Amino acid sequence: MGSFDIFDTIEQLRKTDEAFCVATVLRTADATSAKAGAKAAITRDGRILGHLGGACVQRAVRASAQEALSSGAPRMIRVKPSDKVVNMTDPDGVQTFKSGCPSGGTVDLLVEPYQHAPRLVIFGESLIAKALAAHGALSGFRVCISESAEIEGDFQRFTQESIGQLGVEARDYVVVASQGRGDAAALKAALQTDALRVSMVASRQKADTLMTKLIAQGLDPVRAGRLKSPAGLDIHAIDPHEIALSILAEIVLWRNSDKTTEASDDEKRA
Repeated sequence: MGSFDIFDTIEQLRKTDEAFCVATVLRTADATSAKAGAKAAITRDGRILGHLGGACVQRAVRASAQEALSSGAPRMIRVKPSDKVVNMTDPDGVQTFKSGCPSGGTVDLLVEPYQHAPRLVIFGESLIAKALAAHGALSGFRVCISESAEIEGDFQRFTQESIGQLGVEARDYVVVASQGRGDAAALKAALQTDALRVSMVASRQKADTLMTKLIAQGLDPVRAGRLKSPAGLDIHAIDPHEIALSILAEIVLWRNSDKTTEASDDEKRA
């Protein structure tokens, strides 16, 4: 353990695609094994890398890390002896956990989630697809684009067959910009991901026709219901970069609206 460095560990975790949390001891009272300033990283599967204290603290940190990863918001918690816990939230608003450890100490911790930027997954090799990839990268998204698209940039590449290997999550965004080249196959693959938002560069009539065919072929109507077409906000866009900008603006609107909704839900639960 002498060579362990929490900041090196955090940097190594950042290079993976997995979300994790960082817990910091803010304050201690009475006897505790961890002291103020101690840090540890908590992986999605519950591993604690670093020292925060005994088993009672570790259980509380694991539970809070899962909540923080789900909400995307940091959490402050307090672990204190069972006989001192009156309510599960202290008067100062801090969530409390009961400790049965014999030391009898109290520990305040801040649990902060680290999540990579959402993915922007783009099907197609059209000019709009390429422009959207460029704009998306500048806006901080992790851009994934069809393997056949010839475009400069350090983008993750995928094929329709390998889309499942990306591990697309609900917080990611998928855009079909194939524009007449394998539209049905691209749309089917896009809608089979777990992305909450899927949009398509196509007229509403074309998208409806494709959706009807896909549903007839067995596509789940619930998944089909996520599709937004035409993609983008109506800014009277004309050229590919303007259209890409309208699509990205809509995605940013969705992203920020979803954050606001999540924050509101957290306040109601508090």
